[in-house]
Amino acid sequence: MIHTLLFRDNKLTPESPGVETLSSLVGETGVMIWVDLDSATDREIKSVMQDAFNVHPLTIEDCIQESALPKVEEMEEYLYLVVHAVDYTRADKFSTTELDLVLGRNFLVTFHRGPLKSLAVAMDRFRRNPATLVRGPDRIAHTLIDLIVENYKPALDALRQEVEDIEEAVVARAAGNLTHEIVETRENLSTLRQTIRPQREIVTQLALGKTPFFRPKLLPYLRDISDDLVRIEEQAKGWSEQLIFAFRLHLNRASHEANDGIRVLTGLTAVTIPLLLIGSWFAMNFRNMPLLTSKGAYWITLVAMVVSTAGMFLYLKRRKWF
Repeated sequence: MIHTLLFRDNKLTPESPGVETLSSLVGETGVMIWVDLDSATDREIKSVMQDAFNVHPLTIEDCIQESALPKVEEMEEYLYLVVHAVDYTRADKFSTTELDLVLGRNFLVTFHRGPLKSLAVAMDRFRRNPATLVRGPDRIAHTLIDLIVENYKPALDALRQEVEDIEEAVVARAAGNLTHEIVETRENLSTLRQTIRPQREIVTQLALGKTPFFRPKLLPYLRDISDDLVRIEEQAKGWSEQLIFAFRLHLNRASHEANDGIRVLTGLTAVTIPLLLIGSWFAMNFRNMPLLTSKGAYWITLVAMVVSTAGMFLYLKRRKWF
């Protein structure tokens, strides 16, 4: 699907030019074009990127093939960017959506294969306020990147809540496979950091002002996005350290509980030692045992067994083995 916004003299027009007229509009003075390719077919991609905007075939190939890492590549006529939007829920876990941007002097082409909330918000914002001045495609590109970073917050909130729930479960000694949850959450945090770090490097690189496709007045805004990404990465790092501490506490408690069980079993074994000794002694098959012929031998043995067992129990109780 192809969505096109046409700006004349920095203002949105109600015109919706067809693909066949895009190439003629590119060279027109005072015209700026934003074309969004949403899950476009190969034919639509070729007609827009290659035929209308003369995008290099290798760039088109990079757009079509999903990349796990962000990317920035400056060509003679445009700047090619790859950024990733992040979504996270406890049910579906981590998912990222790639957004490819081809930023020219007076045009911007965006390409993605899934719905992007940030892009939909930006496009709706321009359509609702057509009088808003948009002085360059770099402003639209900055808005998209800024909204993508802004939309990291729901994922961050969900991850923070999951970390807090795990910590509360460890402290409360809740039942469940906490080890699996801790390891899985930490892997998700690692995925977030692996996504954030290269994007921060790219935005920092753009904020240096070495590319002519972003005007100098936008550099402070790019630095602000870079600071946000640094803050997000530091938060993810801190949560990872919290999970390591929670995991160690969980293992220590599990080990302590196992030792408690072994100690109780050992205590029970120790309590039965007098019974085993006395019972084994009188169970020996000697023909002549003085006590066996005594009328009070049974009661003497019974008292000895009870007293010795009770004494052993009280001794272990005093040592806090029970």
